[in-house]
Amino acid sequence: MLPSFAVHVARSGTGWEARLLADDASSELPALEAALTGEWPGPFVFVVDSRLYFVALTSGPGGMVRAMISDGALPEFLLAAEVMERYGIEGVEVDADDESEHPAGDLDLFADAGLPRADLEQILLADLWADEMVAEIAGRLGFADELAAAVAP
Repeated sequence: MLPSFAVHVARSGTGWEARLLADDASSELPALEAALTGEWPGPFVFVVDSRLYFVALTSGPGGMVRAMISDGALPEFLLAAEVMERYGIEGVEVDADDESEHPAGDLDLFADAGLPRADLEQILLADLWADEMVAEIAGRLGFADELAAAVAP
């Protein structure tokens, strides 16, 4: 799996399709938003930045964008700062030696697709790299193979 990537995942018939949007998308928020269709429930866009955190976006009711970040304590990363500012996600202040995850934003983002908030929180608080978290979410929602094929180096 690539260390940084952006991928678009959407339902296709009874399955899923995943396609790579960028193999380095650390500062491409407008392009990532453009990949959303505005349909609700819509596709997901996942962005993994340097394996440290990931952002997930999807369309919500009325064309709004729903967003979450796996660690809201990383505003020094450009994409993380953009996402938190644009979607009003409160950052988390932590001690410099705190290595735990601090999920923020819309943690019900995947509930309509079958991954309840409590299950998502378990994934986000596990000792996993960001790409491993996204792979776990993909496995739970049924698009693990499609994701792996899309982000294979």
